[in-house]
Amino acid sequence: MATVTESKSSPATRQEKDSLGYKDVPADVYYGIQTLRGFENFPISGLSVALMMPEQIRAFGWVKKATAKTNMELGLLDQSDAAHNKAIGQALMKAADEMIAGQFNDQFIVDVYQGGTGTSNHMNANEVLANRATEFLGGKLGEYKVHPNDHANYGQSTNDVTPTVMRLTFLSMHGPLIESLKKFESALRQKSVAFKSVLIPGRTHMQDAVPLTLGQQFGAYAHAIADTIENVEHASKRLHFIGLGASALGTGLNTHPQYRDVVTKNLSVISGFPLLEAKDYFQATSSFGLFGDYSAALRSTALELEKIAHDIKLYSMGPRTGLGEITIPDWQPGSSIMPGKVNPIYPELMDQLSYIVQGNDHTISLAVQNGQLQLNVMMPTILLKMTESMRILTNALPVFAEKLIEGIQANQEIAQYRLENSAQMVTALNPIIGYEQAAQVAKKVNKEGQSVPDAVLALGIKDHQGNLLTRESLSAILSPEAMTEPPKA
Repeated sequence: MATVTESKSSPATRQEKDSLGYKDVPADVYYGIQTLRGFENFPISGLSVALMMPEQIRAFGWVKKATAKTNMELGLLDQSDAAHNKAIGQALMKAADEMIAGQFNDQFIVDVYQGGTGTSNHMNANEVLANRATEFLGGKLGEYKVHPNDHANYGQSTNDVTPTVMRLTFLSMHGPLIESLKKFESALRQKSVAFKSVLIPGRTHMQDAVPLTLGQQFGAYAHAIADTIENVEHASKRLHFIGLGASALGTGLNTHPQYRDVVTKNLSVISGFPLLEAKDYFQATSSFGLFGDYSAALRSTALELEKIAHDIKLYSMGPRTGLGEITIPDWQPGSSIMPGKVNPIYPELMDQLSYIVQGNDHTISLAVQNGQLQLNVMMPTILLKMTESMRILTNALPVFAEKLIEGIQANQEIAQYRLENSAQMVTALNPIIGYEQAAQVAKKVNKEGQSVPDAVLALGIKDHQGNLLTRESLSAILSPEAMTEPPKA
């Protein structure tokens, strides 16, 4: 229980006491002794919660405003004095509004890598709110007229608060992520329309295959992203079930009988999300499979992005000595030694971000499965890695859409040249001349470098009815429509 001892403080510090003893805390900060212990205990990365996860701080503000309002409404903050109960509740709610607005982000100083289920982060929030509420009631920092444990944390535990904060953090980032995915999908669909008549060689096993249109290829990319949107949306549904009111294990110890219902309703209004009570409060503290599901949906998204990035690099490679069937926008010189060289910087970035998301998913999976007995203590890591995946995808996808996809152009002359010299164009002749004769044509094309029509004409190939194939009949058989669209019913 934190208290201040002014007699031992200096002008630059105030002395606070908790269950472990005394510590000097900077006099002008809103955090307190337990936050400072967390800061000193975890000198790991130098990355603070404020720097890496401001969304988490906002979610703490939502939760703490809802809990303060609920406890005030139930008369729990001071059960002997209704006026004081209301004053404490209103001061905490006002402080929480400031936290939601980001006014105390610089007061969240604990490293993102920490033990203890994130208790240091939680107490960081409690101490900031208690100190600010104390100011509203005419007190000084560290005086704790509003107490971090007895008031800001009444009826709560890190074990039910932090999982709720996790859900709210991810829900708050979910909408922007979906919008970014939709923007990327839209850019791909626009290219599928723009390239609907551009015929290109197909490749399977990295070898020549029958043709398709570039529009069909970009349409496939667009549908793949549409599927990832559906997956991510589906995975988000379970995030709406919160276990606030579980207290330490799920029993609801130290909570009012009406607390769960009232706090869930209050938090729904405050956060703007349609929240529901957990189906099982013991599950809500111990089982984090829902976070694994959401991360898996992000991993699937990353895999599709990686596929698209690889294809774009292949189609644009060269441009003189590779495929070169598309060009991508030039944004910066690509070499410090080779003049005029330009590199596919955005597909390369797509690959790297995909690897990060996949790696984060593996880390999250390990953290999710290591929730032993009644509690999963790996919450800080799940929060950090999930928010990183969501943030980089949300920020990167509009950039990829605007600076990569929208600027892609088709090199139709190169594609046409490749088609004319691809032996696999002969596949379209199979129903007309049979597999054996088609194979003869393919061998002649590969050996002599002729186009398929020239090879057919040179060999004097006839169709199954005995009619000699002509250049005109071959043009119809080998037209883009005949080779890339299913027969009309």
